Amino acid sequence: MGIERKFIEDSIVKYNISKFLGGELSRAGFSRIEIQKTPIITRITVYVLNPGRVIGRGGKTIDGITETIKDKFKVENPQINVMEVENKMLEPLLVAKSITERLERGMNARRVIQQSLKEIISNGALGAEIIARGKLAAKGAKKRSIRKSLGYIPKAGDVTELVRVSHATAYPKYGAIGVKVRIVPPGTVFPDREIKAIEVPKSILSS
Repeated sequence: MGIERKFIEDSIVKYNISKFLGGELSRAGFSRIEIQKTPIITRITVYVLNPGRVIGRGGKTIDGITETIKDKFKVENPQINVMEVENKMLEPLLVAKSITERLERGMNARRVIQQSLKEIISNGALGAEIIARGKLAAKGAKKRSIRKSLGYIPKAGDVTELVRVSHATAYPKYGAIGVKVRIVPPGTVFPDREIKAIEVPKSILSS
């Protein structure tokens, strides 16, 4: 139970830090974090579209964030490394935010999801899933959901740790819409199977 409790505690800390950084670094195009603990330091790798906004002039911004994480989340010796996102279409949070922005402009939900799925797979992902739930139609319509997926997306076991997952919420005039995105990035190796590159079906290519 001790190991399980520690795992849960670490997951909660990671979630809280990610939520904090998501708010602080939204203008920098925050995507995700990775945390690696060593006996000496806690290394936090932050992935963003614009690293310069995170570092700040003379490192002032990143120094302030580091101190906040140390004090607010009781992280010993945090060291933040800032990495630039290589491909935003392989980052679930950025994809989810892109979808919510288009939904808030009134674009058709099914079409937006199909187009996003096409772009994710076209950029080399081995699997992708997009789920949208909420007020997907005009005022007065019932809540419903749309789920689209391509490729391999494990839903159980340790291999789920290899899947990048994030969500965002759209707030169009007729009600909230939650968007969840799962992506298996290129080059992911699963211990129980070999996954080859996925071809985008013609039905999606023409959408």
